[in-house]
Amino acid sequence: MKKLSVLFVILVMMTGILAACGTKEEGKKEGQDTVEENVKDDETEDKTDAEESNTIIVGTEAGFAPYEYMVGNDVVGIDMDISQAIADALGKELVIKNMEFDGALLQVQQGTIDFVAAGVSVSEERKEVMDFSIDYVDSTEVVLVNKENPAVASVDDLDGKVIGVQQGNIADFYVEANIDAKEIKRYSKFAQAAQDLINNKIDCVVMDLYPAQDLVAANEELIILDGILFEDKYAIAVQKGNQELLDQINAVIQELKDTGKIEEFTANHTNN
Repeated sequence: MKKLSVLFVILVMMTGILAACGTKEEGKKEGQDTVEENVKDDETEDKTDAEESNTIIVGTEAGFAPYEYMVGNDVVGIDMDISQAIADALGKELVIKNMEFDGALLQVQQGTIDFVAAGVSVSEERKEVMDFSIDYVDSTEVVLVNKENPAVASVDDLDGKVIGVQQGNIADFYVEANIDAKEIKRYSKFAQAAQDLINNKIDCVVMDLYPAQDLVAANEELIILDGILFEDKYAIAVQKGNQELLDQINAVIQELKDTGKIEEFTANHTNN
């Protein structure tokens, strides 16, 4: 009996020792897994930060040819060529975000995109909430009408008319401040305004010459009136106070202007 009792005690002790060893090994393994997961999480965060630091985001509205427009699934145009030159100079990958014009200006104010290249005109109101680069192109604003049924005779005949503009565009501000229009109809895209003009729902559209020529080429029902309504300049918008990026962009734009690259970009997108 004594032998059996001793044997029983030995068995109990051995079981306890094995259980303790198992718990220790499991605890060690769990601890190792936790450390490895933390390391992986840190690596993921570092990778994400690195990826973000290697990209620069431009906001645009790809319905304003030849400055920005769609070719298949790609956004191309004069502004996108300039944006790519900026990204290349900074050693970053360009990310293009296509959105409504007003939305792009709002997002650059909020800092969710780096800059806006979308045929942006500089105004005193905009300068209060965002900063602008040096100008890179002169724009000419014209009047687009229905060819067969023109409701407007000349660029000086806009009072009392229903005028289409792109919402937030400089033409929108100009018409509201200088023309006694019957109604100003604001569109997010010029293609919508052109369709309403074809259907005689509006009397004319005020817009930049190049996009107007593009609409005329695509719609034989439309024509551009002789004469210039007003002239303007385009610049790139950045978040208010982002002087470092603004200086970098200005340097690139100045070089593009000095080397004739802006004219080259323009020719590439207007001579097709």
